[in-house]
Amino acid sequence: MPILKESSDELNPPVVVTRAFIARAPRKRTPLDGLALAVATCGVGYMPVAPGTWGSVVGVGIYLMLRMASAEVFAQAVARGWSVPPLESFRMTFMLVMLIVITIAGIWAASRAESLMGRKDPGAVVIDEVAGQLITFLFVPFNAGLWAVVAGFLAFRTFDIWKPYPIRRLEALESGLGIMADDVLAGAYAATLMSLLTSIYLLL
Repeated sequence: MPILKESSDELNPPVVVTRAFIARAPRKRTPLDGLALAVATCGVGYMPVAPGTWGSVVGVGIYLMLRMASAEVFAQAVARGWSVPPLESFRMTFMLVMLIVITIAGIWAASRAESLMGRKDPGAVVIDEVAGQLITFLFVPFNAGLWAVVAGFLAFRTFDIWKPYPIRRLEALESGLGIMADDVLAGAYAATLMSLLTSIYLLL
């Protein structure tokens, strides 16, 4: 039976997908259900306009907080005699671990949200945009200027809405995996572009 697949981006209209099965939601929600919805919507998923864009804003906010915290840690570590290369390596490791945790938690939360809402890829689920936006900044130095934050936001939104091959095909994957996979790849595309732009900026 064909099922209507929503989108958290206003420029991507709902589409009909086949071979999709959504389990019936339980009659009474549990605390775990509440946690799943909180993770899946990130507090902005129920915004009436462009929830996906708001999800990206949350991702930018998390990145800026990490950026400020890293600047403080770097300053104190350098003052104690640490060199920058190992600190940068630790930062990258932390970012990768955090992204893995967010992605796995997002797959679980998005899958549960589909069941609770009874819809395929509900528009209120924006944890995928948060993960994709954070991936975008993976190779951007924390001391990069404001231009990098704005460019990263615009780059991810462009790839997430445009969905070049094979991003759109990943949406057909099962449940939360399909919800997360397309935005993770969009974030990887945007991260590649940001890495190139950062390299050009440093050379200039």
